[in-house]
Amino acid sequence: MRSGSAYGGSERRLAAPALSVFRDNEDGFTTVAVALALLLSLTLVFSSAAAGWVASRSSEVQRVADAAAMAGDNAVAAFSTVVQVIDACVLSLGMAGIVAYGAGIVASCVPGLSSVGAQLCSVGGQVLEARRTFSRSAAAGIERLEAALPLLVVANSASCVSANSAGGLSYVGCALPLPVTSQSDFSMLDEEVEDNSLEELSEQMRQASSAAQEARSRADAAVERGWMADCGSSPYCLWERASKLAGLSSASNAYYASPAGWSFGAPLLRARAYYAARLVAEAPAGEDAGELTNSACRSAFYAYALEQVRGGFYAEGADGTVVVDLPSLPRNTDEMRATSLYTQQTWPCTLEEGVRTLHSSRACPGASGEASGTASLAQLEAGGVARCETCHMDAGDLGRVGSASSAINNGFEYHWRIIVEASEDYERARADLAAAEGATRELAERGEESFSEAIEQLSNARPTLCPPGSWGCVSVVYRAGGNVVPTELTQAFLSSAELPAGAAVSAAALAPDESTAQNNVLSSFFDGLSSGGSLLGGAADGVLELWGSLLVGYGSAYGAVADAGGAFLDGVDNVLGGTVGSWLKDQLKGVMRDIGMEPVDMRLRKPVLVNSQDVLGRAGLEQLDMVRELVTRLPDSPSVYDFARALGVTLADNLGGGSFTVAELSIPGTSLSIPLTIDLSELGGAA
Repeated sequence: MRSGSAYGGSERRLAAPALSVFRDNEDGFTTVAVALALLLSLTLVFSSAAAGWVASRSSEVQRVADAAAMAGDNAVAAFSTVVQVIDACVLSLGMAGIVAYGAGIVASCVPGLSSVGAQLCSVGGQVLEARRTFSRSAAAGIERLEAALPLLVVANSASCVSANSAGGLSYVGCALPLPVTSQSDFSMLDEEVEDNSLEELSEQMRQASSAAQEARSRADAAVERGWMADCGSSPYCLWERASKLAGLSSASNAYYASPAGWSFGAPLLRARAYYAARLVAEAPAGEDAGELTNSACRSAFYAYALEQVRGGFYAEGADGTVVVDLPSLPRNTDEMRATSLYTQQTWPCTLEEGVRTLHSSRACPGASGEASGTASLAQLEAGGVARCETCHMDAGDLGRVGSASSAINNGFEYHWRIIVEASEDYERARADLAAAEGATRELAERGEESFSEAIEQLSNARPTLCPPGSWGCVSVVYRAGGNVVPTELTQAFLSSAELPAGAAVSAAALAPDESTAQNNVLSSFFDGLSSGGSLLGGAADGVLELWGSLLVGYGSAYGAVADAGGAFLDGVDNVLGGTVGSWLKDQLKGVMRDIGMEPVDMRLRKPVLVNSQDVLGRAGLEQLDMVRELVTRLPDSPSVYDFARALGVTLADNLGGGSFTVAELSIPGTSLSIPLTIDLSELGGAA
């Protein structure tokens, strides 16, 4: 046996006959082999391209479904923004009206500010009336808009699906809002804020404060008159007469340069010191009977006056009342007869020729007989005793003591009489003032309760938003089969093919957009409303600004109400600390701080893709069965209504085309009315 080539080392092996078509005798590829390889390679390349095209276009149905779901949810997002703006307007108008009322009743508590209080309450009523009108129209407009929301969702999504039908591919489908029907509650917008009690209280407060103001004016006038008679008049006054006639020192005869710090107790102390000094210093100017009588009458008068003023009284009560008891001294004989000077048995008597005779003094030259006790002037005039023919003592002599010093302004009793009359007026005025302030305080307490109830009613009267699509929008998009795969380049290598039918489901739900946390949509809205400047004028000029602060602060409701409302109340001038108005202002500010309104999330909502099962599951639907049923229901017609009917959605088209006015906003204090209009073409796409 030999090894090696059968033909020897230099002989070549011949190719097998079957492979000779592809390999030549030099062990290389033949032209046929190269051509076949190129053909196979091109066939594989174009087959892969065709497969890639099919895969790519087949998956586009999912992209279209995603876009349709988000397009449908865009309408829900726009509706939510509309409702949020409406709610902000209603809430801020109500708060502004109630705070204006609060400022009005605070001002109404303050004497002298009743006209300001009336104006503020009037503006508060106008603001609340504007709120009533606006909320009624807004409730009706929102309900109409919400009823058409399924149409807008379907139209918007169907328009998106139609816009993606290009390149020989045709898509049919739309988004279904879930829930399909509204579960919102806008009835709160129709609820009225009760302001009748605030209006009645403000009127009663104005009456009480007016009565207090009138009583205070009378009291101040009485104090002014009393001080003038005591220290202020020139050249004579009680202080000057006490110093001049009785020689009183400044320690017992205090001087007051103004009514401030002066009270009716000052002249009472002065009179006590004066009559005590006059009584001690009194002595006859001579020894004749006339001088004895005059001195005796003066002594009797001074003793009586001292007793009376020592029994006088002045005190101020904690309730604002005063008790003033300054005694009136007799100015003439008739008034003297009404006092104890007339009935007191203090005058000495003697028996003259067997007749009991009254004298002005034991030193009377006519008192020569035996002493016979004492008698009164009343007994003298009644005939019980005889009149002395020497001293001629009788009621007229005693009556002339007070008459002389009371009739002209250089008499002490002249100024005392003015002070007594002023004290009586002052006591009555302070009693009336205390009664009026007590009534005001009681009304203020009721005002706090009514204010708190109105604020609580406003904070509770908020709409519940759950429109169609609030859970999300589920889109179903169907692509019919029969679309021919492009064969311009592959027809030499591949037979024609068709893109198979396909369907996709997607879902979108609203999520807060963090980038809009500080959005100024409400600020821009208010700027547009108030671009004409201040509209109210007068004391209520700040009400529009207050409304703007509350509107823009809607996103932090409790803080905005407390801050803006408190600042507005602080802006009411001349409300002094310690007064009923100051107390009520602090109470109302406390009410606004404690209402506990949660801040509103002002971030705008945007559609985001979510798991369709989450949305369907919330509606109690099974994903697979629901999708299969929706796909089978989709019609060939691109009509929005056909789509909706196929999906079991009833569409309400009660908005018309173009634009839709949701509500009319009347600007308080003016005849202006601003329509709040939305563009349906932007909200609903092809709708």
